[in-house]
Amino acid sequence: MISYERQTKDEPPATPASSDSDIHIAPAPRVSVQAFCETVETAAVVQSAGEDRRLDKAHIKIQMGGITAAIEAYRTAPTPNVIVLETEGRSDILTGLDQLASVCDAGTRVIVIGRVNDVTLYRELVRRGVSDYVMGPIAPLDVVRAICNLFSAPEAKAVGRVVAVVGAKGGVGASTIAHNVAWAIARDLALDTVVADLDLAFGTAGLDYNQDPAQGIAEAVFSPDRVDTAFIDRLLSKCTDHLSLLAAPATLERVYDFGAEAFDAIFDTLRTTMPCIVLDVPHQWSGWARRALIGADDILIVAAPDLANLRNTKNLYDLLKAARPNDRAPIYCLNQVGVPKRPEISASEFAKAIESQPAAIIPFEPQLFGSAANNGQMIAEISANHRTTEMFLQIAQRLTGRGETKKPRGSFLTPFLEKLRAR
Repeated sequence: MISYERQTKDEPPATPASSDSDIHIAPAPRVSVQAFCETVETAAVVQSAGEDRRLDKAHIKIQMGGITAAIEAYRTAPTPNVIVLETEGRSDILTGLDQLASVCDAGTRVIVIGRVNDVTLYRELVRRGVSDYVMGPIAPLDVVRAICNLFSAPEAKAVGRVVAVVGAKGGVGASTIAHNVAWAIARDLALDTVVADLDLAFGTAGLDYNQDPAQGIAEAVFSPDRVDTAFIDRLLSKCTDHLSLLAAPATLERVYDFGAEAFDAIFDTLRTTMPCIVLDVPHQWSGWARRALIGADDILIVAAPDLANLRNTKNLYDLLKAARPNDRAPIYCLNQVGVPKRPEISASEFAKAIESQPAAIIPFEPQLFGSAANNGQMIAEISANHRTTEMFLQIAQRLTGRGETKKPRGSFLTPFLEKLRAR
């Protein structure tokens, strides 16, 4: 018999889920999925869902003919991990499921796509071991959610959210923005966060956080067979109560050429232990860099106000938006705005070309940012009430979808104590 224990058995049949891309869905593991559709419209939706980044590891095959075709197919062939069945009626679905169960391998999970909104039918489906019932018409994100949720245990800790930060051009301060935004996520939103510095040769996260760990991300990427939760924990450097660093070696003793999937095991492991992972992606276009950006839950592009940055931001924005149709569009910010005597492209021109407003416009303040970089501090540590500090918090809130955590009210001695700590 098809075996799967649903989380709740008495809830009403599923209704079409909203296409709200803000909903966080954990990626599916490497599983085989076969869909048997009755309409070309549903087949097209399942095909589109199979192109979603969260089903990147799943192998999806689509056939027509509904449950009848499924029964015939599995009389002589083994069943996959997941079967998706479309049915337009209710008279034959229960009988068909009984026949399918007789040819199904143990442990196979079944998702039914139907058009009947009936609690009685739903309970009968659950009783027969159906894993999920999705009521049509469906959207690609509904299929993605139904498949991915099969492999997310209700009692399991929520999978971490991956935020990727990349510069539209070298030297625009993307790493500085990434590190300060991660600091805001950890400090102001009280969310456990890890910064992964992916620029192994020239990364600056260790310098910015005033850390010099003996080990870091290089040990993990060069030993993929050893990567697990315990191994990654040993490589993390603690920056604050809520912020950790997976540092780059920043040495030139070896060449850092990687395959497209080189960082997959690291990211997957971090997802299981950290609520937020901030990827500091270097300005380069390789297979692994492209994969890291497309696989992220949210993306921030950092650009300076000139023509090359405008072109590159437009190219990145359009490519990432097209490659992630069921996710929120990337956001971008303008950095180093207002350099004296430098001609600049205005924020309104950027917004017109990209068809999106910048998330923040960060002014050129060399004294503030230079002091922070040379002292190994964040902007918030130098000037907690500075407007730029507030901008970093706003970007952090937008990327994580969280509001600011209210801090406990201090006593009249709080300002004095903070001065003592700063000495």
